[in-house]
Amino acid sequence: MQLRLQRGPGVIVAVLALLLASGCGSTRRQAPVVDRTTAVAKPAAKPSPPAARTPDSRPDYYIVRKGDTLYTIALDYGLDYKELADWNSISNVNVIYVGQQLRLKAPAPTVVAAPFKSAPPVESKPVGSAPPVESKPVGSAPPVATRDGVKSQPKAVKLPYSDQALAQLSGAQVKPVETVVVAKAEPRPAEKPAAGDEDEDHVDWGWPAGGKLLSAFNESTNLKGIGIAGKPGQPVIASAPGKVLYSGEGIRGYGKLVIIKHNKAYLSVYAHNSQLLVKEGQSVVKGQRIAEMGDTDSQQVKLHFEIRRFGKPVDPIKLLPPDHPA
Repeated sequence: MQLRLQRGPGVIVAVLALLLASGCGSTRRQAPVVDRTTAVAKPAAKPSPPAARTPDSRPDYYIVRKGDTLYTIALDYGLDYKELADWNSISNVNVIYVGQQLRLKAPAPTVVAAPFKSAPPVESKPVGSAPPVESKPVGSAPPVATRDGVKSQPKAVKLPYSDQALAQLSGAQVKPVETVVVAKAEPRPAEKPAAGDEDEDHVDWGWPAGGKLLSAFNESTNLKGIGIAGKPGQPVIASAPGKVLYSGEGIRGYGKLVIIKHNKAYLSVYAHNSQLLVKEGQSVVKGQRIAEMGDTDSQQVKLHFEIRRFGKPVDPIKLLPPDHPA
């Protein structure tokens, strides 16, 4: 059967409606775009490894050169000049010779055997309260004649050997033998390390003086420390607790100088002072006033400050607190 479409406005409208309906039904929906790329997290920055400790590479001996003094040698190797003199049997610390070999480490202790002591002699006393009997050699007593002219005395007495028999014959008192009980030696506990020696690199450093920094540490030049500006008489304080190794002006170029030993590894140096307030061998605490700032062996008032490890200068700025007192 054939359908005949009649022309007219209504028919055209109906056809358009059918076309729109079929077009809407065939519209495709697009799937949403999803980014499935895995976000790669940046690895956390690894902390820088701690600086390796410099081992104690000091030699056992040193050959004296021209211009050396016992003080400079001790400073360069982080030693006490008095111990250095003692190790090398030097009676005058101001006299050493070019070419002289100096021991830089304490000699091994020598073991001396005690002399053998003999037992004390046995004291001879008479037995009991009887008076002492005069001792005569055997056979010295005159013979006693009997009626028939036969000698009958002295008679020889035979006794079995024993201490008592020997005492009876000699008239000596035998002392009983004493039994000596030797107590078992208890193991000696290990000595605890001195304060500050548990960790030779742990020192509670502090600034030795306030003031403007005049010079920085430079290993390639002769600047073995830092320079701190100040005023005459300004306090110079101990950077850390320790013991005064040197207090004087016996090292050329340093003026009036204080050297403090803090542990087996570290010592600190305070130079160009006008007055020294501590003595050698004195123990000091951190922040204690040890000197007054000056210009001895210097063209201006300042403190020259060094930190040395096993005698080798290190940069004090790397060890001192960041908050420098102005």
